[in-house]
Amino acid sequence: MEEREIPASELKPQRQSRLPLHRFIGKLVLIALGVTLDAIALEVFLVPNHITDGGVVGISIMLSHLSGWPIGVFLILVNLPFFFIGYKQVGKTFTIISVCGVFGLALMTALLTPVPRFTDDLLLAAVFGGVIMGIGVGLIIRNGGASDGTEMLAVFFNEKSPFSVGEVVMFINIFILGAAGFVFGWNNAMYSLIAYFIAFKMIDVTTTGLESSKAVWIISNHHAEIGDALNDRLGRGVTYLNGEGAYTGNDRNVIFTVITRLEEAKVKSIVDSIDRNAFLAISDIHDVKGGRFKKRSIH
Repeated sequence: MEEREIPASELKPQRQSRLPLHRFIGKLVLIALGVTLDAIALEVFLVPNHITDGGVVGISIMLSHLSGWPIGVFLILVNLPFFFIGYKQVGKTFTIISVCGVFGLALMTALLTPVPRFTDDLLLAAVFGGVIMGIGVGLIIRNGGASDGTEMLAVFFNEKSPFSVGEVVMFINIFILGAAGFVFGWNNAMYSLIAYFIAFKMIDVTTTGLESSKAVWIISNHHAEIGDALNDRLGRGVTYLNGEGAYTGNDRNVIFTVITRLEEAKVKSIVDSIDRNAFLAISDIHDVKGGRFKKRSIH
């Protein structure tokens, strides 16, 4: 076997590119904004009206109510074991940002405790508290952190059980919201469920954006004509993939492209006008980067 001298550059591990300082500071600012909104939702809307949330926040609200201690104390104490799990399962950077988020949330709740409740109406408190909390948590998640250890625990159990992360989170939160019925009464527990559902939806909107992107796959014998139409009429770049039918063994051409939610109806119309028998699949995607993809308005 031929021997060669290995350059020193190949012996040394390559340094990973780091996030530019201005982008890192920008993320910290948005996380701080998210923490502030989260604290406002808790101390101005939810906690004074005995409306709880899922996860560690919900547990902390109930423990604070039963003990009389500040909610921030339990936000830190209950999250401590999850920091260890997060460090092992997710990574150091994520854990450090999450620790800062939790301590920041505990501090902000303490500062906002003297602020009087905004409304005594339970429905208004649940709706607006859920909206503000969802936006706050969404900003934290979108910028690489977390203010609740439930997701870390779910990742851990996901590797030890046949259940998905989403199923584990749902089971934990159903248990927590059920416990709220015994602590605050079932009327307040039902309002808590409303707040949780609204917050869940707002987290999704904040993390993915109002104009979410969609991936499109099209299988048709008129692939070239459809691809040209998508390019000309939508300005979307398309990629032709080579496929093979599992049943027939015939070669098939697959069109792949990415569109916005507002363009979905127009894509269906274009495909239907060219080939009514075409196979069309559209799915949501959370992020798009690179290529020629830009969000456009429909003309």
